[in-house]
Amino acid sequence: MRNRLPFSLAVPHPPRRRFVQGLVAGGVLASLPSFVGTALAAVGQGSATAAPVLSGESIDLVIAETAVNFTGTPRMATTINGSIPAPTLRLREGDAVTIRVTNRLPVATSIHWHGIILPYQMDGVPGISFAGIAPGETFTYRFRIEQSGTYWYHSHSGMQEITGMYGTIIIEPRDGETIRADRDFVVQLSDWTDQDPMQVFAKLKTQSDYYNYHQPTAVQFFRDASREGLQAAISKRQMWNEMRMSPTDLADLSAATLTYLMNGTTPAGNWTGLFRPGERLRLRFVNGAGNSFYDVRIPGLKMTVVQADGVDIEPVSVDEFRFGPGETYDVIVEPKDEAYTIFAQSMDRSGYARGTLAVRDGLSPAVPELDAVEQLSMSDMMGAMGGGMASGSMAGMDHGAMAGMAGMDHGKMAGMNHGAMAMDHSKHGMPMGGLATASQIVRHARTEYGPSTDMRVDMPRTNLDDPGVGLRNNGRKVLTLADLSTIGGPMDPRGAEREIELHLTGNMERYAWSVDGLEFGQSTPVHFNYGERLRVILHNDTMMTHPMHLHGMWSELESPDGQFQARRHTIPVQPAQRLSFLVTADALGRWAWHCHLLFHMDAGMFREVVVT
Repeated sequence: MRNRLPFSLAVPHPPRRRFVQGLVAGGVLASLPSFVGTALAAVGQGSATAAPVLSGESIDLVIAETAVNFTGTPRMATTINGSIPAPTLRLREGDAVTIRVTNRLPVATSIHWHGIILPYQMDGVPGISFAGIAPGETFTYRFRIEQSGTYWYHSHSGMQEITGMYGTIIIEPRDGETIRADRDFVVQLSDWTDQDPMQVFAKLKTQSDYYNYHQPTAVQFFRDASREGLQAAISKRQMWNEMRMSPTDLADLSAATLTYLMNGTTPAGNWTGLFRPGERLRLRFVNGAGNSFYDVRIPGLKMTVVQADGVDIEPVSVDEFRFGPGETYDVIVEPKDEAYTIFAQSMDRSGYARGTLAVRDGLSPAVPELDAVEQLSMSDMMGAMGGGMASGSMAGMDHGAMAGMAGMDHGKMAGMNHGAMAMDHSKHGMPMGGLATASQIVRHARTEYGPSTDMRVDMPRTNLDDPGVGLRNNGRKVLTLADLSTIGGPMDPRGAEREIELHLTGNMERYAWSVDGLEFGQSTPVHFNYGERLRVILHNDTMMTHPMHLHGMWSELESPDGQFQARRHTIPVQPAQRLSFLVTADALGRWAWHCHLLFHMDAGMFREVVVT
């Protein structure tokens, strides 16, 4: 293990503006046979372009390598039909679609239809639902569409998703659209790295904070000492150092390697959506990033959220929302001025994607400054044991408490309930009879006590009204899970017949991610009985937010008191948080269930679900 100083003597790295903002016309290069001369070649994707649109019941997609240039350095991307993002698929509820996918890569590939309810053989996860698409082969997906809304699709093979293989799906309701809008825009956010993703992953395995340029500094230490007192400042640094953790571990990757994209366009490229004054606009936000949470706002313009994960919700007006890879939000805006900036800053505040809504091309309104980096609080690390400090930071702790925390052994600090520790739920199935509510009992699997887990939370927080670190008390109305209310209520009125509890676990020092302390290759499948109604509890024993995606079935999020909240296909679980949802096991077959942060999934935060 490496040894951390209580703080870094270096000042923060200066911003790398060209790398963060990218090229003005960065994107897919004009058809070129090789890299020869690409640095000087004309670039295909400009500021006002959008992905091609394909519609109908019969669609052909071709996966291949394509030259791109987002940063000034030509690279090869994995594309569908030669574009980034891939073509937007406009489909219709009730239609039976046939999608032929041809692989022109030198390696196997796949397409997963994220959030689409379909037979498991069509789900597109190699090794789970099918064998994958070999080089030179064509695989035909066939399924009937039984839903409507905004979804997306992407590769489920290797690191192809982060190298360009993602696109949006828009499904029109069978009986006509109920959400009124004069104009409709897809706003797909993603991230790009010029480095080989496997090399990036190897660096994280060697040093998990390799890309974290927001480490605590000497300047911050003296500022804390002035504000809190010298002993408290020393104790705070000592505590984090002894745990071998950083209070700024908000994201694995940063603008040190990533360029943040909006509809395949760099910030400097300024993707633009044109509207006429007085129009009502529908923006379909899709997070197709490999590893980035985005905080999205449009300064000067309220957003009315009308869909979450493709499902209609009771409209809620907000200034800002956070969403992670896999999630989608549809919002309505009614612009009054000539131009507005769509601003999507990364959770770690190292960079941003941006675009413009304007009445004519060429307008470029002001781009906000990145918000200040907010450090993780005690509640982010220890849940309810953190003393209700979700809205503040450790700066608010008294000196004695801080010194006491600094002297505690990390394992003891994170796991205080010894009775709960001894319980074993490795069989992943418990009868509901006599159980207390999900917020009252914590069950740690014995497998959590090993090298893959560096902390356990025994007093998690269960609230859904926390916008998350960096968004608390920022003066803006920020969307939370508590604000979501699916129209029409739950799909299944039954209560839970059985309860399953899974813990999201990790070891930041080793960059190991797992479920119940077991990486995917060491785990056994989770079994659902066909037709049963289950309560699933997800308990986050880490300090990072994990967007958890269950394939093939809807997840119906519950409030802390057990009331139906919202229907989701991807649920973000915050640090030291415990939440629950109901699932009806109505889809026979083998399904994937994983964190949608690509490197977390690849590292092992993945389970197979078998419905029999």
